Amino acid sequence: MRHRKAGRHLGRDGAHRKALYRNLVTDLLRYERITTTDAKAREIRPIAEKMITLGRRGDLHARRQALRYIYDRYVVDKVFSDIAPRMADRPGGYLRITRLEPRKGDGAKMAVIETVDYDEVMTAAPAPGEDAPDAAPALDEPEAALAVEEGDAADDDAAGEVDEAPEAVATTEATGEAAEADASVEDAPEGEDENK
Repeated sequence: MRHRKAGRHLGRDGAHRKALYRNLVTDLLRYERITTTDAKAREIRPIAEKMITLGRRGDLHARRQALRYIYDRYVVDKVFSDIAPRMADRPGGYLRITRLEPRKGDGAKMAVIETVDYDEVMTAAPAPGEDAPDAAPALDEPEAALAVEEGDAADDDAAGEVDEAPEAVATTEATGEAAEADASVEDAPEGEDENK
């Protein structure tokens, strides 16, 4: 019996469960919103809030403690430089869990876990002189790729002209040799055979 045993096992052994929690917390702090099962969301909420509290402390020891748990050091930088300052005036409760409809495949209870200011942050307009937080560099890349492809096509056309030019020169040279042969035949005396 599991009397007085806290926490959910989630059908995993301890090492697998810890790795799962670390992955979920890292992704939650990276994207500030994830969709997962309700049980997993309830398990990772206190852990993620502890990481944000470490970010609010902001000292070197707190950063090292966060680095011990969170997989990606860039996510730790985001927690300390972006998320924690936004939560500076809150005494706790940095995350919100919203239940969703059950998953189609197995009927598992689903939930969205997100920072409480997620909607405000995502809809905030950029300050003057700043780029939008989600300025679409990905949209610029296809245009650049299209320009490169057009440039390649222009280069191919130019290369085609260059390729055609030697053939034209060769044809002209051949025509010139034929013209010289005709001229030599015409210059030959009338009495001599042309086939000598």
